[in-house]
Amino acid sequence: MLVELAVSDLGVIDRSRLVLGPGLTALTGETGAGKTLLVEAISLLLGARADADLVRPGAQEAVVEGRFLDGDDEVVLTRVVPRDGRSRAYVDGRMATATALAERGAGLVDLLGQHAHHALLSTPAQRRALDRAAGVDLGPLQEARDRVSDVDRRLGALGGDAGARAREADLLRYQLAELEAAALEDPDEDRALDAEEDVLADATAHREAAAAALEALGSEGAGRDALASARAALAGRAPFAEAADRLTALVAELDDVAGEVRAAAEAVVDDPERLDAVRRRRQLLVDLVRKYGTAPADGAGTLADVLSYAVEARTRLDDLESHDARAAALDAERAAALEQVAAAEAAVGRARRAAAPALADAVTGHLRELALGGARVEVTVGDEDPGDDVAILLAPNPGAPALPVAKAASGGELARTGLALRLVLTADQPTLVFDEVDAGIGGEAAVAVGRALGALGRDRQVLVVTHLAQVAAFARAQVGVTKQTAGGATTSEAAVLDGEDRVRELSRMLSGRTDSARARAHAAELLAEAQGQPAR
Repeated sequence: MLVELAVSDLGVIDRSRLVLGPGLTALTGETGAGKTLLVEAISLLLGARADADLVRPGAQEAVVEGRFLDGDDEVVLTRVVPRDGRSRAYVDGRMATATALAERGAGLVDLLGQHAHHALLSTPAQRRALDRAAGVDLGPLQEARDRVSDVDRRLGALGGDAGARAREADLLRYQLAELEAAALEDPDEDRALDAEEDVLADATAHREAAAAALEALGSEGAGRDALASARAALAGRAPFAEAADRLTALVAELDDVAGEVRAAAEAVVDDPERLDAVRRRRQLLVDLVRKYGTAPADGAGTLADVLSYAVEARTRLDDLESHDARAAALDAERAAALEQVAAAEAAVGRARRAAAPALADAVTGHLRELALGGARVEVTVGDEDPGDDVAILLAPNPGAPALPVAKAASGGELARTGLALRLVLTADQPTLVFDEVDAGIGGEAAVAVGRALGALGRDRQVLVVTHLAQVAAFARAQVGVTKQTAGGATTSEAAVLDGEDRVRELSRMLSGRTDSARARAHAAELLAEAQGQPAR
């Protein structure tokens, strides 16, 4: 149940806070006063699209808050609609998506808009109504259809053109033979070959450089001798003990460096044949990368890409070579999936056909309550499974043939048929919101609609926006929405009406006047009769 609704800066509503109770509450007021904005506020709490145009001129954002009782739990839903940027949603003070807000609100409120009864005119809407009323589970059917789609996708990936498959297989065999002949194993082989080529290509210069370095280090009077002489000069002299130790270490380090340079120089070999082999191998790797390397954003493939392609090509070739066997297996899987679809469609069709008479009887019963006592509703389901061809037919008068509601119903009859259907579909919903579902209705029919909504409010909360005094009179509470203009700005206010204020509003709804004693007497009589009290 919606126990409190707070709205700020939404359309012409500046600030409004309503505390609501159980039963039927009527929202009334002049056209354009802002009644429907309160319904719009509730729809925002249910995840409806947030339009920045809803923000009141001069305000930065509109805020809607709703406090609900869900059994013993209290739930607070909030929606913020800024003038610029995306709307924000909160559930119990925590940030949430509009989708999450809608999912939470779906079990709290069912909202029927002004033109919802026109949904009766479409086959999909009538089918959804039957499924909802009967609790038809469409999950197994959708899962079976999804399995068929998945098999079809995999069959399509196999390829259906035998010639195209053969050509692709030949190309893959050639490419794999080339890759296998290259005997690729190390994704970093090209870097290792690059280093080896550098050594081989410059072998003479490398050895000459080593000789020059060794000469500089080891010849008479060279670097090592100079360091040794300095060390000898400082040896045994306390002020220079640390320096002498460091010179000793430097001499040892120079000896190690000289040994390493000598060993490296001896390892450098002038091998033209090996150099040629390295260069040919490097070129082969370059060619393979160009042909099979996946080019990333910078346009340069790698040997790792080539190795990955080899794996993918082998997998694809295996698929092509085993195409017939795989296709046969998938064909068998598809046949089984189609059988599951047929079984699920038959189950849905049976459920729809079994539920159709009960839905028709329930709606017909509500039509009697809505002053259409001679009307009869029929719900038909097509013979072909899953029975998607659902039609709601109406015979508005005794003896009249049952025809599609679009052809058989007047505006008022269509509205009442839609309301009757809604009364069946919302039997388990704690809060119902109706926005002018009484359009096109008057007189005795209006009284019947008011009485039906009042009865509906005996075991749940019902909010209805109405222009009919006959409907508002049956409400347990009435909220009047008024519009004021001051300082060039127009704002709306909503307040619960009691006593004479409610009689005055009903008289306005009846006659357009609040100062007529006769209209006020009529309003008081209507209210007393609707509330089951003796007229004053």
